[in-house]
Amino acid sequence: MDHKKPPATPESLEYKNLKQGEFWRHVPAYREIDEATFLDHLWQQKHAVKTPEELLQTIEGLASPEFIKDAEAGFSRAPMAVRVSPYAMSLIDWNDPYNDPIRRQFIPVGSMLLPDHPRLTLDSLHEQDDSPVPGLVHRYVDKALFLPLNTCPVYCRFCTRSYAIGPDTENVDKVSLAKTPKQWEDAFKYISERPELEDIVISGGDTYQLPPKNIELIGNALLDIPHVRRMRFATKGPAIMPMKIITHKEWLDALASVVDRGRSLGKDVVLHTHYNSPEEITWITERAMRMLFERGIFVRNQSVLIRGVNDTPERMQMLVKRLGHLNVHPYYVYMHDMVKGVEELRTTIQTATDIEKFVRGSTAGFNSPTFVCDAPGGGGKRDVHSYEYYDRENGIAVYAAPSVKPGKAFLYFDPIDKLTPDAQARWAVREIQDQMIHEALRKAGAGDEALVPA
Repeated sequence: MDHKKPPATPESLEYKNLKQGEFWRHVPAYREIDEATFLDHLWQQKHAVKTPEELLQTIEGLASPEFIKDAEAGFSRAPMAVRVSPYAMSLIDWNDPYNDPIRRQFIPVGSMLLPDHPRLTLDSLHEQDDSPVPGLVHRYVDKALFLPLNTCPVYCRFCTRSYAIGPDTENVDKVSLAKTPKQWEDAFKYISERPELEDIVISGGDTYQLPPKNIELIGNALLDIPHVRRMRFATKGPAIMPMKIITHKEWLDALASVVDRGRSLGKDVVLHTHYNSPEEITWITERAMRMLFERGIFVRNQSVLIRGVNDTPERMQMLVKRLGHLNVHPYYVYMHDMVKGVEELRTTIQTATDIEKFVRGSTAGFNSPTFVCDAPGGGGKRDVHSYEYYDRENGIAVYAAPSVKPGKAFLYFDPIDKLTPDAQARWAVREIQDQMIHEALRKAGAGDEALVPA
């Protein structure tokens, strides 16, 4: 009997075919930009799009005046400021910007915005409730999240920290994080006094924005604490400005020095990044990831499940395979957090579980992400399929977190527009909402007293 598998089809190897050439030249503002200039991280930062006027100047003649007007309405209503790198701008399909996965992540348009879910809050993960000092979140027993800055190289519309990240907007006055070395000292002191804290995530904001000297300052201060065993520098940067790794030698050297010192101490220092769509990965990405790999810097990826970006099995499989091809290890795929102003980007718990089943087995296990729901209210990350009860009709999932906040129940709500018309009508009445939530808690084996308030 012949047990040979047929050769793989060319289509199944599409994940290896990365965008090549000077692809940015189709954008009017970048038509005369040569490769050396486009790869300059300082040029990328200086020419980021931040206003409707800059958007118009960049893509005039590519997108319709109607789209520009629509984006202007979106800018004014968004909870996050807008900043989009030329690299990301050049990857958007301006022939169909409404459906483009990169545009959806970074440039809001008024016509597609949906009302927020009635049970949504600005700080959906209750990070401020778990902050013993400014800029530090201590939720899990042995892990803390250190937030040393509030700026990013790009502002994701779906940011879970829209309550704090970036400048104030027309809709949100931002909470202050720890932004100075003096405030960092308070965080280091807290960590040093808690021997159970072995794992520190350095995020923000975005560590891409830290000067090299501060990468080393923070990294070495944490390495000097004997009980800190693991450290992760988190950044969206490689996905939207990979050229920084290529042309900002001092930043890469600083990160590599912390990684090398950690290894000499028997401590694990890695880079966590954030790719959401296959289109974000080009030949520039490949060069940057190769430089990290050659310096011995291990890279993991955390994606967010976003409607119209990666919410089909085929799209997610392509992303996972493409990341693995570049030695970037898919780690998590998060349910989209329940944050303000981006309801049209969220999808359902059922969608996540279906996609995870499809992706699992399509590549090696260490390159297969875990799909998680970061339980609203501070329950932490739960395997998306590990709910205590899921009311698919009304879009209510109940999670427990016995090792984080025992005895508490946490609720995630599917977007209302994805429900049936009858279910949508029920969500329009506050008393019926309460009844549906009470019933979901009862079926999950939790009483109303266990519910973490929104």
